Amino acid sequence: MSIVAAFDKTLFYNEASKYCVLRLKTADLMVPEDARSTYKFSDHLIRFVAVGYDLPQTDSIKMELEGIWSNGKYGCQLQVERWHEIVPPTIEGIRGYLTPGLLKGIGPKTAEAIIQRFGIQSLYVLEHQPEKLLEIRGITEERLEEIKNGYATSKAMRDLMTLLAPFKVTPTTAMKIYEHLGSNGVELLRKSPFRLCQISGFGFKRVDAIVQKSGGDLHDPMRVQGALFYTLEKSRTEGGHLYMEAETLVKEALLLLNEKIPQLDLRLERQQVEQELKAMIMTDVMVANKGNIYLPHVFTQESETACKVVQMLLERPEPVRLAPVMEQIKSRLGIKLSPKQSEGVEMVFRHNLSIITGGPGTGKSTVLKAVIAAYRQLYPRNTILLGAPTGKASRRMAETTSMTKAQTLHSLLKLHGEDAGWQKPEDLEADFLIVDECSMMDMWLAYQMFSRLKAGTKVLLVGDADQLESVGAGSVFRELIQCGLVPVTVLDQLFRQARDSLIAHNAKLIKDGKCELYYGRDFSFVQADSQEEAAELIRTTYRKELEHTSVRQVQILTPFRSEGAASANGLNEAIRDEINPAEPGKPEITFGGKLFRLHDQVMQVKNDSDIILHNENNEPVSRGVFNGEAGMISAIRSSTVTVNFDGRFADYSLAHLGDLDLSYATTIHKAQGSEYEVVIIPMLPAHKILLSRNLFYTGITRAKRRVILVGHKKALYMAIGKSSNGRRNTLLGERITLYQRALTHKAVPAALDGETKLKDAS
Repeated sequence: MSIVAAFDKTLFYNEASKYCVLRLKTADLMVPEDARSTYKFSDHLIRFVAVGYDLPQTDSIKMELEGIWSNGKYGCQLQVERWHEIVPPTIEGIRGYLTPGLLKGIGPKTAEAIIQRFGIQSLYVLEHQPEKLLEIRGITEERLEEIKNGYATSKAMRDLMTLLAPFKVTPTTAMKIYEHLGSNGVELLRKSPFRLCQISGFGFKRVDAIVQKSGGDLHDPMRVQGALFYTLEKSRTEGGHLYMEAETLVKEALLLLNEKIPQLDLRLERQQVEQELKAMIMTDVMVANKGNIYLPHVFTQESETACKVVQMLLERPEPVRLAPVMEQIKSRLGIKLSPKQSEGVEMVFRHNLSIITGGPGTGKSTVLKAVIAAYRQLYPRNTILLGAPTGKASRRMAETTSMTKAQTLHSLLKLHGEDAGWQKPEDLEADFLIVDECSMMDMWLAYQMFSRLKAGTKVLLVGDADQLESVGAGSVFRELIQCGLVPVTVLDQLFRQARDSLIAHNAKLIKDGKCELYYGRDFSFVQADSQEEAAELIRTTYRKELEHTSVRQVQILTPFRSEGAASANGLNEAIRDEINPAEPGKPEITFGGKLFRLHDQVMQVKNDSDIILHNENNEPVSRGVFNGEAGMISAIRSSTVTVNFDGRFADYSLAHLGDLDLSYATTIHKAQGSEYEVVIIPMLPAHKILLSRNLFYTGITRAKRRVILVGHKKALYMAIGKSSNGRRNTLLGERITLYQRALTHKAVPAALDGETKLKDAS
């Protein structure tokens, strides 16, 4: 549909991508009722929200917009596909267009000078004869280039959005396409829309369906390449695989290409898919390595991380006399170390890269305290940094080690925004880096960390290898342990407090694949035969537990996010309405189909490094709220929601409320790195798709004091019987072994992989 409107207010604007969310005003009665602002304005015009790319933010002109009305998490909005300015053919109209600074390089004074010189022809000169602008005093060759580039980019983006309108592309995605294809992107896409499939996150199936509908060439080489790229990328994002075997990749891509082609004579042959794969390898679009196919950046991450690991393993730190230091520390801290714990401490000082792993109650925190105390005493002027993949894990790390500051790895490594980490890495200013919860670290994050380490930096990786694997691709922690070259201390002895806990005992039994668990006060089981019955029992159990502790210390952890009454979404609103019901005068706000109420427990569901957190006096204290961090809504105003994250306050505008979810119940995956006094876990046969030993183990080890299982023992047996999350395709451990041999024998690392067109290391 088409609508004429004017700018009213900026709700969100990204300077880098030009993505904007604006409130516009119009007299057009075609604006849907559910898109209209409920507020009344003195001009009696209708207000609505429009989302688009580089929309004019001035009310001096009007815009004609074309797009679709879309109901999403932020309510009904106009998703703008095409737009153009309506500039009245008068001097005043042109002045209204140029003066507000819509065009880069043209400010109010320059705009007035252009109008004085060219009058009614000003816009024609700008578009068709821009070199004439040099006649204006103050416009240099350099400034003219800035004006031309800004105008060309804006025009190219508008043309691109117009071309991509059938694909329902958002402005943010269009910007990625523009950056990938360059200024001639429109021309390239007209020749073959399948070039879109080389852009991460742009699905082959959507492109293919639209191109087939419009009679496109089914044998277009770019279509074949798009299917290959899509298949490999899907394997990485959904399966966690860093590579696919060439045979498997060709087979799956061929099935995808012929899936919607019923006529046998039109179907593609295997030979064409193999030819295009070879072409992609020869042009560095993909990397072949011993019959395995990688995306280039993924291959770089794996190979360069492996090489850095080997370099660290070959470093020889200076020997230290640790025994007298440890005697002083044990006396001062009042701790005793088992032989295995002492061995772990000594290992850290003998190597620049080492690992300590173990389950709950095996004394990892005690070893960390001893290591930190010994390092401080031996190297009082050196810098120790603590990091973890999540905010909650980093704060727990600070508490258990008695160090006041621990950060997320994203903060430590200065990784901000969705495309963080592609800039040139800067050295991490640390002499000793300790990272906890390393089972959560994927290949991308591991690469970012290792690539920033200076020569000689000591690194200790800590975690529980039996927990769930990272959400992202790769299996870094297990690969480092299993390669056999990185020094590892496995803590497997339960200490006195843990020996008294059925949680620690059962965790060990689950890890060993044993189904007969022990039950008692701190580890109980409540029978339920259906999701509905389980959900009712969970609500009852939750209320009872709140009689003895706070809402922040009782957490429902479920395998499923959104399917059934016992899923996280199914439980959240029911729990909220019981323990935080609506009351007269209690503020609440609804936006994008979500209702938030004062005192609600909420969780951040995506990383946002731009949020500035403040204390009660509104003084800034830190930056960034990260995926999985939980807090409580402490204030709701007309357009702002304030969340209290353990004494740090974050203010959310309406446009960012979609980054929050209720958190009375959450998934076990989201709870990684967290600890609670009590966890309640539904375990039902309906969850069988996601049930695994690692999932069950991770869920119960989130509890410090008590675990309550609600469900059917058949589901427990299903989980314990499924030994792992499934094998992930990664050669990190193998590469470490190969590079270690090569570097030890002075071989050239880049020669190790003869098939590849990229060097593994330098």
